[in-house]
Amino acid sequence: MPEILEVRKATKSFSTTAGPLPVLKEISFLVGAGATCSIVGPSGSGKTTLLGLCAGLDQPTTGEVFLGGRSLTGLGEDGLARLRSELVGFVFQNFQLIPTLTALENVMVPAELRGDTGARQQAVDLLGRVGLGERLGHYPTQLSGGEQQRVSLARAFINRPQILFADEPTGNLDAETSGRIVELLFELNRAAGTALVLVTHDLELSERTQRTIRLRGGAVVEDIAR
Repeated sequence: MPEILEVRKATKSFSTTAGPLPVLKEISFLVGAGATCSIVGPSGSGKTTLLGLCAGLDQPTTGEVFLGGRSLTGLGEDGLARLRSELVGFVFQNFQLIPTLTALENVMVPAELRGDTGARQQAVDLLGRVGLGERLGHYPTQLSGGEQQRVSLARAFINRPQILFADEPTGNLDAETSGRIVELLFELNRAAGTALVLVTHDLELSERTQRTIRLRGGAVVEDIAR
């Protein structure tokens, strides 16, 4: 199985008045095409920082990250943005929908940025698949938290990404709504053959992935394959 993501001895430190603050310490792992992987650990263990490095939202202090076989080092902001639009989908804890756009318009944005002329029909189809076919014209404030996260799921898949990064996708939802979002996430992922890297505090959710990487103090302390 070819790798869609490779993290090679990645470290991350932040400058403080007291000197460098290490957040990640020589992290290395591979994610194959279509594979599912969760990253777990206590607050402050570096989970979200690691996800940001994997997705090209930030650069490691040392080490290297490869997406789709391409090194992210030295690509620059424009190059990283292009690579993300080609390969990556995102789902965030706080949805990150644009409040002045309808559900349909929010889902269309990534495809329109790529110049995809079929963006509207794709968005309509995806919103239908996540159960929001009757809510296309609603704005985020007119939708429940679970509905907003379904919009963000549809948006994440519109560019047919090869890898999806999800940061605590059920963190702001109640248990029942979380369950429905998780089912949709894995269903869409299977159908699209997309790799999934998931940051979560939910150990039950992490057990649904093929692999769990546990961080503590910025280091990998456990790597379990199922």
